Amino acid sequence: MTVIGAERSGRFTLGGQPVHRLGYGAMQLAGPHVMGPPADRDAAIAVLRRAVELGVDHIDTSDYYGPHVTNEIIREALHPYPEDLVIVTKVGARRTPDGHWPEALSPDELRSAVQDNLDHLGVDVLDVVNLRMPGFAEPEERSLAEPFEALAQLQQEGLIRHLGISNVTTQMFAEAQAIAPVVCVQNHYNLVHRHDDPFVDALAREGIAYVPFFPLGGFTPIQSAALETVARRLETTPMQVALAWLLARSPNVLLIPGTSSVAHLEENLMASARVLGPVELEELDRIGGTGEPDPDL
Repeated sequence: MTVIGAERSGRFTLGGQPVHRLGYGAMQLAGPHVMGPPADRDAAIAVLRRAVELGVDHIDTSDYYGPHVTNEIIREALHPYPEDLVIVTKVGARRTPDGHWPEALSPDELRSAVQDNLDHLGVDVLDVVNLRMPGFAEPEERSLAEPFEALAQLQQEGLIRHLGISNVTTQMFAEAQAIAPVVCVQNHYNLVHRHDDPFVDALAREGIAYVPFFPLGGFTPIQSAALETVARRLETTPMQVALAWLLARSPNVLLIPGTSSVAHLEENLMASARVLGPVELEELDRIGGTGEPDPDL
């Protein structure tokens, strides 16, 4: 099998730096339920090194994955980091011993979280920090002014280069933009879950990256009869088709599918070579909009 690199996915600017649109999400490098170490640390290191070798220059992480685990593995695998590598981290939550994710949005908590990310990644400044607002799969409409102002202060102090926001509504985005420039929005979006369609297009017009989380459905993978049909016709996997659809959706969409397997990483990157024709795109477009599984199943 010919291995395809991230270069085939095209480029979009993230925080002033062009990156390949297919990146990598590090959450799965931690142990079960994103707690503790992975079963095979050497395998986790191998995935990261292979990702960079194949042109991935955008890695998404957080110090509350593990906690600390994924950032420590990233540092072991890749430090000193390639000059073109953009590491995006997120703050706004913490982990409890029983695995919960309570919010951590006070200025002191955010400063501590930024320092933890700096320490565990082994850097003096963070490339991009996303403020992750509460809510599991959907945003809760609320003000983000106080926490975003706290991050803007840390940016002014030189600890953060660029700011993003995660799990937000369009109103929350507007509130953030009035405080400091936003370079990316990270929200729940995929072939089935299409609530953010107008938001994606609005951000594209402003040149701001949109980064779907749960691009393949998250903890419950996308299930759709139409997706299966298109994948069979193209002789590929449904997940590759789902990623290819996201790449075709809008040029500002950046993808961060995660995996703890080199083989799965290479399979995900193959999505950048999948060309979806007008017929396939029309069939796939008909799936989305409700956020619910395909009723044909």
